[in-house]
Amino acid sequence: MGRLVEMAIESVRVHMLSNRHVVILKDSEGDRYLPIWIGPWEASAIAMRLQGVTAERPLTHDLFAAALAQLGVRVDHVVISELADETYHARIHLDRDGQDVEVDARPSDALALAVRVDVPIYAAEEVLDQAALGMDPDAGDADEDEESGEPGRKAPLESVGGESSDPRLDLFRDFVNSLEVDPGAGGESGGRRS
Repeated sequence: MGRLVEMAIESVRVHMLSNRHVVILKDSEGDRYLPIWIGPWEASAIAMRLQGVTAERPLTHDLFAAALAQLGVRVDHVVISELADETYHARIHLDRDGQDVEVDARPSDALALAVRVDVPIYAAEEVLDQAALGMDPDAGDADEDEESGEPGRKAPLESVGGESSDPRLDLFRDFVNSLEVDPGAGGESGGRRS
């Protein structure tokens, strides 16, 4: 794997018309953003932790983090490692007695774990080259909603559990709203759920 770029979770959002969720990662070195469609449970798990909300009983990602800690295994970092056939792949890097162990994971699960154990999130430069979006000032100028075909009507993209920390994400809101939605699609993909 080539160069890794540190990322931060910019926001977790839901497309109101399709009820699909997306996590948006921001390049800490610049203005590149990586949107990844994820499932509603993973979106909730990530958003809850980012807001400091704790479930009454441990959720799956909490249980996994606690089990690793009890076994003496430390999560070192997570990597969005590959984009193949429109599907994102992630790797969880664990430290077991000084030995680096990599575990394959869905990006949504890797991110939910990363926010629980407060470790860095990276994306491979190759993934960013394939799928990252820059801040294009013309990106928000679409005249028509792709789903309804109605001029000037935008499908709302709302933040899950809070407001965006960066007003420039209005451009991404417009971008995500313009995506073609395939409600029957499954899997963990660039334009589909993770």
